[in-house]
Amino acid sequence: MSDEDTHLIWVLADDRTGNVNQCLGVAEALAQPFKRIDIGFTKSVRLPNFIRRTSLIGIDEASRRRLVAPWPDLVICCGRRSAPVARWIKKQSRGHTRICIIMRPDGGENAFDLIAVPAHDRSVIRENIVEIPGAPHRVTESRLLVEADKWRPHFKGLPEPKFALIIGGSTKRTTFTKDMAEQLIDKAVAAAKVVDGSLLVTTSRRTGIENEALIAERLATSGVPYHLHDWTSQAENPYFGYLALADVKIVTSDSVSMCCEAAAAPGGVYIFDPDGLANKRHKRLHHSLYEGGYARPLLPDTELVPFKHPSLQPARMVAQRCLELLGAPAHQDR
Repeated sequence: MSDEDTHLIWVLADDRTGNVNQCLGVAEALAQPFKRIDIGFTKSVRLPNFIRRTSLIGIDEASRRRLVAPWPDLVICCGRRSAPVARWIKKQSRGHTRICIIMRPDGGENAFDLIAVPAHDRSVIRENIVEIPGAPHRVTESRLLVEADKWRPHFKGLPEPKFALIIGGSTKRTTFTKDMAEQLIDKAVAAAKVVDGSLLVTTSRRTGIENEALIAERLATSGVPYHLHDWTSQAENPYFGYLALADVKIVTSDSVSMCCEAAAAPGGVYIFDPDGLANKRHKRLHHSLYEGGYARPLLPDTELVPFKHPSLQPARMVAQRCLELLGAPAHQDR
């Protein structure tokens, strides 16, 4: 890569892992060096963006010290809380900096050169808005090859086919109940037993203590070979190894990121979506994944088998638009 091909790129990383991973996925897809700028917040970040506008209101002092010239050619951020910071950077650069924001910025949309929104949000399309299938992520073909080599020895002895069970849990508006946990683990155990396979199971902080205990007990008494990673474990997280090596992935419907990451990996992808677990917005994502052939619904009579599907790579779509931005005039802030 020549010096002419390299731009100064900043990723604004807030305190939400999902947001950060989306930004990093786009930055990595650019295949250019970038700088991660960690952003911390104060209570003032709760103010609406029509008040914060183009400012560092709500940003802590340590973060302010990181925001210094030379100003970048491109800023990548995600979500409304980082939006005023990106606008402030553009203002300091006298309009030179381009901004790519993932998800809507909560006001001032004309100030952003690119707004990447999931198609299931059903946004009004404008010149600076691009619809993407799902959420950007960091699961690429090359990373999966590396993770497969890394984790294969850890799962040695577990029979094929391998079924990965990727479990989220309750959200602010929905509850992952005991009945749901029972349905899910019983379905996975039954599928593995039929073909003398094995299970790779991971829980999350949202799964719930009682549900985690139930899942661990069912696994221990199932007679099916398995590998279980509790989210509280101090051991290295095998999540990417599960994606790389499982023949079938079963993912709960509560997380956009988990569904999209599973759809990037090879093998069959099934979404467990019992009534009451996913909101309407998430359900629109699921239907788009079904229509695109990336995933299938996990129904009571569904046979869990591997199948081929495209690799879902929305980060590449956003990265391509960012590269186009870097050769075009920037939008001025207002």
